[in-house]
Amino acid sequence: MALQPRQRRPYISDSPESSSPISSSSYSKNEKPRKDDYDDKNKEGFSWFLPLFALGMLRYMSATSNIIHDCDEVFNYWEPLHYLLYNSGFQTWEYSSQFALRSYLYILFHELVARPASWFFSDEKVMVFYAVRLFLGLVSALTETVLVVALARKYGKRLASYALAMLCLTSGCFFASTSLLPSSFSMYAVSLSSGLFLLDKPAMAASVAAAGVILGWPFSILAVLPVTCYCLKRRFKRVFLSAAATSVVVFALSVYTDYIYYQKWTSSVLNLLVYNVVGGGESHLYGTEGPLYYLRNGFNNFNFCFVLALMFLGILPITRKKYTPDLLVIVSPMYIWLAFMSLQPHKEERFLYPVYPLVCVAAAAVIESFPDLFRDKYAPNEKSLTVMIAKILRPMVLGLILCASHSRTFSLINGYSAPLEIYKHFEHHEDVGTGSVVCVGSEWHRFPSSFFVPDYVGEVRWIDDGFRGLLPLPFNATLGDCCSTALF
Repeated sequence: MALQPRQRRPYISDSPESSSPISSSSYSKNEKPRKDDYDDKNKEGFSWFLPLFALGMLRYMSATSNIIHDCDEVFNYWEPLHYLLYNSGFQTWEYSSQFALRSYLYILFHELVARPASWFFSDEKVMVFYAVRLFLGLVSALTETVLVVALARKYGKRLASYALAMLCLTSGCFFASTSLLPSSFSMYAVSLSSGLFLLDKPAMAASVAAAGVILGWPFSILAVLPVTCYCLKRRFKRVFLSAAATSVVVFALSVYTDYIYYQKWTSSVLNLLVYNVVGGGESHLYGTEGPLYYLRNGFNNFNFCFVLALMFLGILPITRKKYTPDLLVIVSPMYIWLAFMSLQPHKEERFLYPVYPLVCVAAAAVIESFPDLFRDKYAPNEKSLTVMIAKILRPMVLGLILCASHSRTFSLINGYSAPLEIYKHFEHHEDVGTGSVVCVGSEWHRFPSSFFVPDYVGEVRWIDDGFRGLLPLPFNATLGDCCSTALF
């Protein structure tokens, strides 16, 4: 029997399959998912719909339920708007031609909505009031949506989600968003400018900042200064030309509008700055507060959100690679504004409105960074017990902030909405006859505006209750100013 030659067992390399490229199922160290891949996935960002829908719903609730927090909102903005629409309303000394401190361009901006609404609701002035408020809520929702989307694309969905929740529900943002005040308009500009800056649109960011300062509140230049300067650093020529062109156009419109209504060439923007800075404006006559006023007020409106926001600079040594320079640039105005306003003797809650969105952004960054405070810098991916606890604390702290905010919001609406609700009842008492007189006593500062006074009422008069301050008079187009109270 012939012996069969023994054949060696083929090596794997001899097989035809071995000469083919490595299959896709093979594992390679180089193909191991990296941490950056997860970060990139987290930074894909929101769609525009979610933040716009959430903010839109909350701003609608604010527009329909917000109270009037400051009589200046009524007499310096709602009353002039009522005068432009119905040729009647109360006038303060700031609108006299002698001082010309208030810009009619700001009022005309809102007349773009109020005028068509007055045609549509010809017999219901209250509906015109709420139409303007809905417009304010829409502007607020749009500008803050840009900010939230920019945060999501730059820093991830988690930080943006925290900021969105606090923008929606904190009492400060809820009330400021639909107030007819230049400081609220500056707040819109700060939100939009910050969002455009994070979206790498420096020219647009600087232009929005310039418009917010001139059309809104001139002093808010401090709130947009860091963003504007950093935009100039990035693309000086383009940013400078864009901001300069916007400033010239808006300022020219403001001067021309003031000329039409004050019947002389003047600038309400410059007049306000000169009166308060150079001319020794005596704002202290309207009350003074100590340097801690805004810290207390900030806690009232934002509770622990405000405390966390102030801690933003404290966590920078740990999170500077993540948050500097861009997030630091848009949050820094909060500190600048707080310091500047705290040094002024006369203080009001509305003076903080321009930086309200930045408080939410700073607090969101601190909450999102809780785990970073406990990670070992030599083993950042190690899941220690403290890191896990810090991650659990994030939703708990956010929930505490939102619950406390909702409680304050509901309490203020429930406890201080009586003036608005009482004046609405005038619509159901037309049987008193035309030419009736509404007498207002010591509660004159709670007067919700002439939009709540129906047409059958001929006049609103102030009762002399011992107050010796200067109360508004009905607008007098021939005199152009007011110099005494109307009491009886």
